[in-house]
Amino acid sequence: MDEEYREVQDSADEEFTQSELFEHHRLIIEPGQKLMRLDKYLVSRLASTSRNRIQNAAEAGNILVNGKEIKNSYKVKPGDIVSILLAYPKADKELIAQDIPIDIVYEDNDFVIVNKKPGMVVHPSFGHYEGTLVNALAYKFQELPTSEGNEIRPGLLHRIDKDTSGLLVVAKNELAMNKIAKQFFEHTTKRTYQALVWGNLENDEGTITGHVGRNLKNRKIMDVFPDGEYGKEAITHYKVLERFDYVNLVECMLETGRTHQIRVHFKSIGHPLFNDWEYGGDKILKGTTFTKYKQFVENCFKICPRQALHAKSLGFIHPSTDKDVCFDSDLPDDIQTCVDKWRNYISGRDI
Repeated sequence: MDEEYREVQDSADEEFTQSELFEHHRLIIEPGQKLMRLDKYLVSRLASTSRNRIQNAAEAGNILVNGKEIKNSYKVKPGDIVSILLAYPKADKELIAQDIPIDIVYEDNDFVIVNKKPGMVVHPSFGHYEGTLVNALAYKFQELPTSEGNEIRPGLLHRIDKDTSGLLVVAKNELAMNKIAKQFFEHTTKRTYQALVWGNLENDEGTITGHVGRNLKNRKIMDVFPDGEYGKEAITHYKVLERFDYVNLVECMLETGRTHQIRVHFKSIGHPLFNDWEYGGDKILKGTTFTKYKQFVENCFKICPRQALHAKSLGFIHPSTDKDVCFDSDLPDDIQTCVDKWRNYISGRDI
């Protein structure tokens, strides 16, 4: 992988992580201001911002006054601090729409569920504005919502790494974007991943904790730190689905969505993801010294030339019906073939 490209993507990861809302506007109501409905006041103060956009943000709970959620009918008064939180950071680059095939597994009036293939970057970043999922979405859907001043990530509510496959939700209107973004922010979405990890985990189920933040020596990767020392709280629950002695197939349930969370959490407990080059999983970490075994593992690396991680399911409350919805996907061919080979290798070896 090109070193310059890696650096660009790492920079993008740092500015945009899952389950975050970003403060786009912060206003302190000036002395002498007469009582005025919040939405009317904000329309008068924010250029090129529609009343409908403001009302949608407030309805989703993404406008705070003095740190508390309020409704549009609230009347602002001098000294109030108004914050508008939206789903992603501001951007100032024009988005290029491109006819790139994407796998849409569900679509309605409010959102789209996309099954992202490995190798596809989710969103444009500095120096890399083409060939991403967002470029493809901009071509297929002409009027996806954006946060104020943002034309670079329309409808996008979260992301997964370039070499991670799986499900993503994309909002199709502003109200849906606000309501689903709030669920990511409050960690109420339900997400499961499947991963192939090195080694035999001691327990069939467990929880990995520890704050996740940028590595202090290498900003291109993440690290796990003692709680409260550095980084942000991260919680990963897991259970072992199948054991192949030298590797385990696991299911991961996220409470938080930090950059590289699953990858760095499993590395921190001595079980990096299979073929994860950034976290040491691209070496033979468990097993025998036999040449035949080494050749087998190297063949598996070729079959799955990336970290063996797939965002398998995604659930949340539907923004219009208020009912729980959940979407599931199969393991992609590269991981599934790798798992099958490990299963056959273990069952067919000499005992």
